[in-house]
Amino acid sequence: MRNQRAGTIVNVSSMGGEITFPLGAWYHASKHALEAYSDALRQEVKRSGINVVLIQPGMIKTEFGAVTSHGVLDHSANGAYQELAQKLAQATDKMYTQNCHVSDPSLVAKTIRKAIESTHPRTRYPVGYLARPLLTLNTLLPDRLFDKLATSQLN
Repeated sequence: MRNQRAGTIVNVSSMGGEITFPLGAWYHASKHALEAYSDALRQEVKRSGINVVLIQPGMIKTEFGAVTSHGVLDHSANGAYQELAQKLAQATDKMYTQNCHVSDPSLVAKTIRKAIESTHPRTRYPVGYLARPLLTLNTLLPDRLFDKLATSQLN
């Protein structure tokens, strides 16, 4: 890419790179790291004509919901966060199994293609169910108000 003085590096993160939910610190930390890495890399390679973009999927029809709910229960169902873990697992299962709005993975693939084919790609592409509205609310609302919104399904 440097020799060609052109190209696009696409990193797939998550809306979880900018927003968080309880009992997901390990996941959110990895996505925050990918966001920072991509931002720094974008600054480093810009002078070589290389673009770096982040794809930030929201709720996509994958195994993520089941992996999340099972993981939360496996690690937190018997400790101090037992009640929270059970509520979070139930809410996650409900969102992924009963929600007809969860987006098809092909939407992520189409967005990656759009970023690659663009001569001036955006730095971030929120894609899929709830990605754009939650990222926007996270920017506009005070932290504690967003926290209340993010955990409202757990009460």
